[in-house]
Amino acid sequence: MKRIFLLLLFAAIGGGLIAVSSYKYFEKKSSENQTFNQSVTPSLYANYQLGNINPGCDFVQAAEMTIHAVVNIRTQFQRRTSLYEDFFGFFSNPHANTQMLSATGSGVIISTDGYIVTNNHVVQDADKVEVTLNDKRIYNATIIGSDPSTDLALLKVDASELPTVQYGNSDDVRIGEWVLAVGNPFNLTSTVTAGIVSAKARNINILGKNSNNSPIESFIQTDAAVNPGNSGGALVNTKGELIGINAAIASSTGSYSGYSFAIPVNIVRKVSEDLKKYGLVQRAYLGVSIAEIDGKLAENNKLNELKGVYIGAVIENGSAANAGLKEGDIILSVNGKNINSNSELLENIGQYRPSDKIVLSIEREGKPMEFSVVLQNQFGKTDLVKKEDKPVYNLLGATIEPLSDEKLSQYNLSNGVMITKMNNSVIKNVGIREGFIITSVDKKLVRSFNDLKNFTNKKGQTLITGTYPGDWRTYYFVINL
Repeated sequence: MKRIFLLLLFAAIGGGLIAVSSYKYFEKKSSENQTFNQSVTPSLYANYQLGNINPGCDFVQAAEMTIHAVVNIRTQFQRRTSLYEDFFGFFSNPHANTQMLSATGSGVIISTDGYIVTNNHVVQDADKVEVTLNDKRIYNATIIGSDPSTDLALLKVDASELPTVQYGNSDDVRIGEWVLAVGNPFNLTSTVTAGIVSAKARNINILGKNSNNSPIESFIQTDAAVNPGNSGGALVNTKGELIGINAAIASSTGSYSGYSFAIPVNIVRKVSEDLKKYGLVQRAYLGVSIAEIDGKLAENNKLNELKGVYIGAVIENGSAANAGLKEGDIILSVNGKNINSNSELLENIGQYRPSDKIVLSIEREGKPMEFSVVLQNQFGKTDLVKKEDKPVYNLLGATIEPLSDEKLSQYNLSNGVMITKMNNSVIKNVGIREGFIITSVDKKLVRSFNDLKNFTNKKGQTLITGTYPGDWRTYYFVINL
């Protein structure tokens, strides 16, 4: 028995020695093979070195050139509690208490004598606008004008020799380049964040609900951190040049979650100049209905390539029609700038005024062509629009404008007029906001200004019924006259 145990022990030891020797042998062979394979197999990992990040980007210099030209904006506005009626038949309370609310945002000084550009939504409905400079000086600001179609507004403070930011050219902005966002998020003044341009000519459909005119959405998308309070602040390149005004974030929580959007500076410059010089934006119209070209549209219209913007209809006697453009033409460029989306076309046309001439490169039935187009205003003329040219009606201090058949159809309404400016009116005090569409007064339909005339001579309580663009609900407000 003892002999058998010893034999098994020696056998086990011998087997172990053989196994170890074999392992060492094959390990050496495996190592040799692995060295050989590495020499002939390409690496699957990208080689990201520090040198790939542009060491020439001087964020410090760009921030120093910008931070003093970005201001904090604080607004105050009144609002009364009011209830809307949908299914339940509640009416607004004319005796509700007035609430004084406040909000903050940012702005950018664009001239040494005190002109400041910001977002329209920052100062909309404001009774008072207060501007605080980076050196803590405080000024009361006047709203020179606003443009809901681009979400821009121009302010003025009584000051001189203010620091400004230099204009850049948003057409030259490239995807992937470094940018800085400068503003006042969460009321934290003089905050700078960095990121890259992640997309251009982005349409996120946020302006249409608040605009009676065709909105121009062609945002610069970045991943620089932008939060509530950054609205109206500067987006600058590494040279410290203004390339956009921060306007929105993509978020399900209300705070930054990866993407932010800025209005291109070429639009900002043109709108602010118009508001300063004319008091309103001189908008040019091409006079076409357009559609982006995708696979389905290309197949249905037998198009060879997925490029350009398709003209679905041409308005009679409009700019395009007078120049000779036709339905089915494909717009490829405007004054040499390539066009590949509706937002790019709107951004480019938005930089011109009525009577300006542009050259459109188009493709018609596969053949390239060029047309010289003289742009028109909203009334089908080439003249610059004056404030008095715009049909408006003053109702108890509020400015009312008519709605075209096209707009009524877009809002799924058969009648109505829109409140475009509240001022300090009685209407504002019951909780009605700009953009409200009056559809009836005292249960009588409102189709034009004439339907409002009897309303101004009335005494006592009056019921105003209406809605907001893109809102399915019907709102009822009671006003004491």
